[in-house]
Amino acid sequence: MTSHIQHIFIINRAGSLIYSWEARLETPEVEKTYEWPIDVHLEEVDQKAVVVFGEKDGIKLRYYVKSINGEPVTGTRFQIGAQQVNVLEYLQEADNYPVTVKFAAPTVSTNEKIILSSMFHSLFTIAVQLSPCPKSSGVEVLETTQFKLFCLQSRTGVKFVVITSAASNIAADSLLSKMYELYTDFALKNPFYSIDMPIRAQKFDDAIKVLLEKAEKSNGAVTF
Repeated sequence: MTSHIQHIFIINRAGSLIYSWEARLETPEVEKTYEWPIDVHLEEVDQKAVVVFGEKDGIKLRYYVKSINGEPVTGTRFQIGAQQVNVLEYLQEADNYPVTVKFAAPTVSTNEKIILSSMFHSLFTIAVQLSPCPKSSGVEVLETTQFKLFCLQSRTGVKFVVITSAASNIAADSLLSKMYELYTDFALKNPFYSIDMPIRAQKFDDAIKVLLEKAEKSNGAVTF
């Protein structure tokens, strides 16, 4: 079954990420054989050869080079015989063409999740301040062509965020409310848990997994 729920985040009152989950989806890959010159622009980003311009043929911005002529790329280097070669330098040489390049879609690292959580917290705060409505509830729904984001903020300021595919019809309100209940049961009622600290509890992980499985099967209208 295709997962419509892609990520969940729990963000504390200060904007720090205290829990995250992501669906284990197959990373999209695109392989293409090029004649000189290559028609996408690559730069080194986070120690990878990344597409920064020239999106086409299913190869999108932020995709990174995974292999060259079938040889796996580690960072920005790959092996030719006994020699380590830099991807960016290799693709600049006309004598190396034709060349087959496999690109892979980016994944979200732990550090990126932390940064994104902090940014969303700031965006949420700005939305509350700019809202013409008194006692604004902030950002509750954000829809794009690529994904949907849903947010529930508790009375204490903890934010529960669900990110789904753009085509998803998940009943997010029901899902978020149940996530809040699980947080209350397995974190707040845990005498060993400190408020606003990362949630590390196997029972909470297991309960979230069960919740998400039921949400996928029932479009998010979860009842227990």
